[in-house]
Amino acid sequence: MSDPDLTIARKSNAKLCRSSRLLPLAAVLTLLSGAALAQDSTTGEAAPATAGAADAKSAEAVTSDTGVSDDATARAFGAFQRGYYLTAMELALPRAQLGDPAAQTLVAELFAAGLGVARNMDDAAFWYAQAAESGDASAQFKYGVMLLEGRHVKADAARAEELMKKAADAGNAFAQFNHAQALVSKKPGDAGILEALPYFEKAAEQGVPDAQYALAQIYSNTVGVPDEKRALAREFMEKAARAGFDTAQLDYAMWLIDGIGGPKDYENGFRWMKVAATRGNVIAQNRMAVLHINAIGTLGDPVEAAKWYILSRRAGYDDRSLADFYQGLTEEEQKQAIDAANKFGRR
Repeated sequence: MSDPDLTIARKSNAKLCRSSRLLPLAAVLTLLSGAALAQDSTTGEAAPATAGAADAKSAEAVTSDTGVSDDATARAFGAFQRGYYLTAMELALPRAQLGDPAAQTLVAELFAAGLGVARNMDDAAFWYAQAAESGDASAQFKYGVMLLEGRHVKADAARAEELMKKAADAGNAFAQFNHAQALVSKKPGDAGILEALPYFEKAAEQGVPDAQYALAQIYSNTVGVPDEKRALAREFMEKAARAGFDTAQLDYAMWLIDGIGGPKDYENGFRWMKVAATRGNVIAQNRMAVLHINAIGTLGDPVEAAKWYILSRRAGYDDRSLADFYQGLTEEEQKQAIDAANKFGRR
């Protein structure tokens, strides 16, 4: 097994399978009708005057009876991906007005994020609703979240649940995860988890870290899970950890050290615990102190142990046994630990 990637990070302390957390509306830019949305590479400035001409040269224009190019939506997504947001809006809006679901969703995204136009959640909600009604899975997910939150539209839990399931059944990974959470919330216990399991599995296979973490816990702890699936629990916990989910990094480290879901591996367990601790997980910082004290996966180092104890204590984690350990250090060792903790805090 290779070393954990210390560059990966996603601050999150969500406890999947222990809550009914829904992904916030602005948390994800999903795939819109097969077109990958590129990260915003501009600040929403007007596109260069040549952008439209370049787009026109990149694809043959086939004009329909309406006089609007049939490939306008595809070129709108291309402009969006390159950061030409005004061009994207100019190309997508006529298609959206003609009922093109993908164009409607793109227009909604532009209004929701304020790209090329002033941010306007009322307009975003309108176009998400239109696209959701037309069957666009991404819009169904986004509008479903808005209906659940009740911030920019009137809350409607029943309609939100309906749209979320439609989006999940259509293959939207985030909708699959959220629909699974909703099923578990409605029917707590193993029966509800097993009913939601196919949706957790689909979302996890599509790379949603929260779903991968949830699936690992389900496979490991739920009565009625087949042995062949239970054997995959550690694999999915590792996937969630490598995706940067710090709770998964903590749990994966503990599974490696305790031998849960596979053989014990103290060295890699220590490395993953350090990943989570370095990213600020307070429990992992506390456990790092314990690992250094007991030389588990590393050489014993009282100063390093005290450093991690100080960091976790400053974050509010009270551990009487570690306090006693700290008091037993020499004055010089305590000073070195404080200096190390201060240096870590200034990173």
